[in-house]
Amino acid sequence: MEEKPVVASMSKEVILSIEDLQREGSKKLPTFKQEFFNSGSTGQITVHENSTSYQKYRLRSRVLRDVSKATLSTVVLGKTISFPLCVSPAGIQAMAHPDGELATSRACAKRGILMGVSSFSNYSVEDVIQAGREVRDIGHVMQLYTMKDRALQERIIKRAERAGCKAIFLTADSPVLGVRYNEWRNDFRTPDGLGFPMIERTSEMILAQTHDSGFMTFNSDSHSWAEEIPWLRKRTKMEIWIKGVLTAEDVLLAREYGCDGVIVSNHGGRQLDGTPSTIDALPECVEAADGKIRVHIDGGIRTGADIFKAIALGAECCWIGRPAIWGLAYDGQKGVEKALDILYDEFRRCMMLTGCTSIAEISKASLGIVRADGPLARL
Repeated sequence: MEEKPVVASMSKEVILSIEDLQREGSKKLPTFKQEFFNSGSTGQITVHENSTSYQKYRLRSRVLRDVSKATLSTVVLGKTISFPLCVSPAGIQAMAHPDGELATSRACAKRGILMGVSSFSNYSVEDVIQAGREVRDIGHVMQLYTMKDRALQERIIKRAERAGCKAIFLTADSPVLGVRYNEWRNDFRTPDGLGFPMIERTSEMILAQTHDSGFMTFNSDSHSWAEEIPWLRKRTKMEIWIKGVLTAEDVLLAREYGCDGVIVSNHGGRQLDGTPSTIDALPECVEAADGKIRVHIDGGIRTGADIFKAIALGAECCWIGRPAIWGLAYDGQKGVEKALDILYDEFRRCMMLTGCTSIAEISKASLGIVRADGPLARL
């Protein structure tokens, strides 16, 4: 008698994990787009270790714990979100899907989490926020660089604040771009028809320069703590967060200059290759924060267990970029929703299987670290 498969109608494209989404989403993009979104700088060490560094931590599961009323919600930037994950301000999202940031905003609103809007967004901050509000008014932040044209920088700030953004995420790790071999080999330029409305650049203006030279024409490499933070404070009531922090020294400076928070980030491994993975940099940053400044993290988060580990090590919230891009490439808004649903469900199950009933109960007690001599070490 012929054996039949357990699930006769199983598709070859069943998406069960972020890894699945990366594979299937990337298939729908030409090589130059895949390489732009997926690659890091030079030797690809940091972009790789951002994900693999999570593997040395082990989860200490607990048994016979009543988790029937477990709640995943938490408060970030004054907003209650469904779980401690938000979508990072990744640029050029319309290169993955025509709806780009609009689709991501709707997906974030549907899941009840915050979204960051990039200065390199293909849609204006006003349109991105309005797209989310069509579903639910949840919240956005505006990513910003230090610009040579201060009047343009101030226009972006004012537009973001009027539109309803809760915070400025000042990207502080990019006085210059990291060396990204794929961009040089491919002579990467943002595809025809896509503009950057927040930095007031049309498609024609963008195509006239390489990605690297275009960045250098507007970005200032003379930024400093003493200059940038007071300048921003005079121009906005939004919270000011520093994105790109990897050391205790810079956390202490963020505290000294009165910043509202830091995002432990290495730009997704796209800037200086060989920097530590963000999960490895997180503990010293949390210790330096000492509860006086909030600490978030991005980079390499691919599972709900990764989110759990970052929260256990002291992050208030995690941010993802590439998983949302892969979701967009796979199926637009529905693809981003799939990415967020996967991570939500994985995180929920991880919480319950470790015996945690709230975000507040997640701590180092739930983690161990693999030792070379065998026994699991307690943190």
